[in-house]
Amino acid sequence: MPSPFPGMDPYLEGEMWQEFHETLAGAIRAQLLAVLPPHYVALLAKRYVLNNQSVGLLSLPEEQRVIYPDVHVVHPSSRIAETAVAYETQALASPATQLISPMAEEVPVMSVEVRDIANRRLVTVIEILSPVNKMGEGAVEYARKRQDVLKTATHLLEMDLLRRGLRIGLAGELPPADYYVYLSRFTHRPYTDVWPVALRDPLPVVPVPLLPPDADVPLNLQRAVNACYELVHYERLLDYAAAPPPPPLSEADAVWMRTVVSRSVNQ
Repeated sequence: MPSPFPGMDPYLEGEMWQEFHETLAGAIRAQLLAVLPPHYVALLAKRYVLNNQSVGLLSLPEEQRVIYPDVHVVHPSSRIAETAVAYETQALASPATQLISPMAEEVPVMSVEVRDIANRRLVTVIEILSPVNKMGEGAVEYARKRQDVLKTATHLLEMDLLRRGLRIGLAGELPPADYYVYLSRFTHRPYTDVWPVALRDPLPVVPVPLLPPDADVPLNLQRAVNACYELVHYERLLDYAAAPPPPPLSEADAVWMRTVVSRSVNQ
């Protein structure tokens, strides 16, 4: 069964996102390898981002953070042993409750790199934004990384297929949409091309720029998403009877979504 949606499936924005994110990177790479000139290659790049948005302590300014040193281990002295004996008969108080201490975790983030084979030069970076890139300190870290790329002679193609979280920082107002694709050519900076995509619309075919004088190659994002769906069979893993992941849809989009899902299930 293909995806019930003509474009991005909003149900993939939830617990299946990490799996979909990595599968989509692979599908984009495979599509590019079929159309790139022979002196280019598309490679997968994985990095790990610290996801600390749920850790209150790590959201504090650096000067307010408390770092606990390692516990120094010593051999018990006779005095400690005597103290233990002295308190041995006292009853220990039971804790009132047990809560969880949030801990930062490393989240893998995949991107696709187009490189010139002869010179090993990084030509184009293709980023698929994840929740960690769009919230809290992760958004700040991604903004810094983005600025580093913009300072180089490297094209940057970004895909924001998540309705929640912050959008990338651009001067001017973005057209209203659920999803966005951005392209910053190093030859056209500071300008960034923007493709707004509504929930009801197919994802676009966008250009992947190369080095002059080589022409752009096309990247069909909808075909890449469909390939992921057909490979993994997400319809077996997603609960279309439940509401999609947040944020909530508008009333009109919610009615449309129920119609689309119902039509797909009944086929």
